[in-house]
Amino acid sequence: MKVIGIIPARYASSRFPGKPLVEIDGKSMIRRVYEQVRKSSSLTEVIVATDDQRIVNHVKSFQGNVIMTSQNHNTGTERCNEVVEVLKNRGLVYDVAINIQGDEPFINPKQIDKVASCFKNNDVQIATLIKKIENIDELFSPNVVKVVISNSGKALYFSRQPIPYCRNSEKNNWLKSSVYYKHIGIYAYRNNVLNRISSLPTGKLETAECLEQLRWIENGFEIYTEVTAFESHSIDVPDDLLKVIKK
Repeated sequence: MKVIGIIPARYASSRFPGKPLVEIDGKSMIRRVYEQVRKSSSLTEVIVATDDQRIVNHVKSFQGNVIMTSQNHNTGTERCNEVVEVLKNRGLVYDVAINIQGDEPFINPKQIDKVASCFKNNDVQIATLIKKIENIDELFSPNVVKVVISNSGKALYFSRQPIPYCRNSEKNNWLKSSVYYKHIGIYAYRNNVLNRISSLPTGKLETAECLEQLRWIENGFEIYTEVTAFESHSIDVPDDLLKVIKK
């Protein structure tokens, strides 16, 4: 099975412009992500997908692989699909694409290996990672995406609200009353599925929660989950960077 890791990287972030090029102890964020991803034993290739020439030039400066993509993409999924199509036209065909967040400079390569292993099951269309919530603040934070799963590990729904709702328990006891999972934002897709979901229109559930994965569920695509013990530290705003460096 040939698996490609794709790292979408936009320069024009509304909350943190130029984020991929910000330096962390002497190395740019995008370089740190790239080097961590390259440590995965599951990937045949790693590509940075960007819409900015400054990022292209920087990735090339450390001999990284990069493809310039359209500025019209609304999601990382669409950007990943363009990369897969460009490579296909060059005669390079992959079975699975993994969309790795470009703002996680300390991503653990074992997370990539774990989500890639889901595709040993031929029924898996899309896969992602989840982690048990153990902190009450995370449970009630709208910035932490929660997910409920079936007995077979398929995602039933994602929400910014705590799910499930424990009707017969006080909120400060919910973590004792039920198991809660948060979503770790790494996606993997079979490439024929990636092509199909990239052309789907925005759905009502996605609009309500501002969560792209709900578009796929609303259209009948199944998302398999694997539980990881590794924490995810994404950098959304400059203050997040300070917190990560302190850790």
